[in-house]
Amino acid sequence: MIGPKDRLSIATLLRVFRAKIAMTWGLTLFETALFAILPLLIGYSIDGLSNGDYTSFVHFGIAMAMLLVVGIVRRVYDTRAYGTIRVELGQAQAKRGATQEVSVLNARVLMGRELVDFLEGEAPESMGAAVQVVVSVGILLSFHGALATAAGTAAVLILIIFGLFSRRFFRLNGLLNQQSERQVTALQSVDLRKIGQHFFRLRSHEVRLSDSEAFVYGAIFAVLLSMLAFNLWFAATQSGATAGQIFSVVTYSFEFVQSVVILPMVLQSLARLSEITERINAPAEKDKANA
Repeated sequence: MIGPKDRLSIATLLRVFRAKIAMTWGLTLFETALFAILPLLIGYSIDGLSNGDYTSFVHFGIAMAMLLVVGIVRRVYDTRAYGTIRVELGQAQAKRGATQEVSVLNARVLMGRELVDFLEGEAPESMGAAVQVVVSVGILLSFHGALATAAGTAAVLILIIFGLFSRRFFRLNGLLNQQSERQVTALQSVDLRKIGQHFFRLRSHEVRLSDSEAFVYGAIFAVLLSMLAFNLWFAATQSGATAGQIFSVVTYSFEFVQSVVILPMVLQSLARLSEITERINAPAEKDKANA
């Protein structure tokens, strides 16, 4: 239960609902680990079946069956666990926002749900991506140091690129959230000019945020695709690898690309959520001053 003096934040939700969240995240990590070893098992199966050995192929089948069971159980449990968290968070916000304007309270309840959405979706996804990155780099290193070095260099460049834009993301999200809080008031005015101005301002903030994200992700994908091309060339021409090993190298390089690109997206979400956290915990006096 969220206490009346608890700060409404991700940290509070993690503390109050730690058992439910630990269960969902544990299942997610197990599912990710199974996904992470599949390309390696496929590579071993290719080489094994070529020599009439079915051992690796059987291991691959067992891993697939386990993945199916874990995936179903996790999704069934997730819906119930995070639904309960959303209910309790919404009730806590309604109690604390009794003196707020309906427009502000409505917007902030919707914003608060984003904290739970993050715990349900992006947080376990980012943990899974981190596991996949570590596994990918480790396996690439087992094939050749140059492959792992290329992947590590790409990861560092991505963090630098995002770091240069983090303050801009925070500011643009703040402007978008502030305008969202005015929506009910604008609609209640029944003034088409005011309503039109509100939606135009929303669009303006969304466009500026989207343009920044497009530029950042374009730069990130350029780095990742360069790494993928290098690893493909190196594995095929410089490493003396078998067909199965080349498949594993290319697959893990691609898995690295898919996983690393998630991390900047999560950082961007955290920038938005940090602004939301400050907003939904703001005292009434501050709201009136900013009105």
